[in-house]
Amino acid sequence: MKKCVFAGSFDPPTTGHESVVRDSLKIFDEVVVVVLENTGKHCYFSVEERIFLLKKLFEGEDRVTVKSFDGAAVDALKSENTIFYVRGIRDGIDLDYENRNLYASLALMPEMITVYLPARQRETHVSSTLVRNSIHFNKKFRDYIPEKITEDVIKLSEAKQCLKNS
Repeated sequence: MKKCVFAGSFDPPTTGHESVVRDSLKIFDEVVVVVLENTGKHCYFSVEERIFLLKKLFEGEDRVTVKSFDGAAVDALKSENTIFYVRGIRDGIDLDYENRNLYASLALMPEMITVYLPARQRETHVSSTLVRNSIHFNKKFRDYIPEKITEDVIKLSEAKQCLKNS
């Protein structure tokens, strides 16, 4: 059985993230989506909220597991007992960034195999940052969030705005 890890911040999960997982399921028997807890990064949504959104997004897909991990991606791979690491690539900038991380990770886990999955053409501009900025400036973002979790993202965002304004 081949298992892979797809790790990231998923702040929030986007249509691009969903595509990467769905494409991974065509290659692997199991996909472990890992929400990395990066203490150096200020996230809009809490780890618990991101896990909730991802679990709802892949509800009913028994080959997808969602969990959080506090540590490096290579340690998440070791903890999941797999060498396969999946990364989504939107453009050349992503590829350069991912390759730098790959070479650093290979020094820590030489047996690791990274699989790059290119974004669908309609998703080459989609990022969690785009979504967060759209939320912040009250702009359209529904097209960038999977329909299954759009209302949840809106409710969570509205709750955060209410807290911020009180």
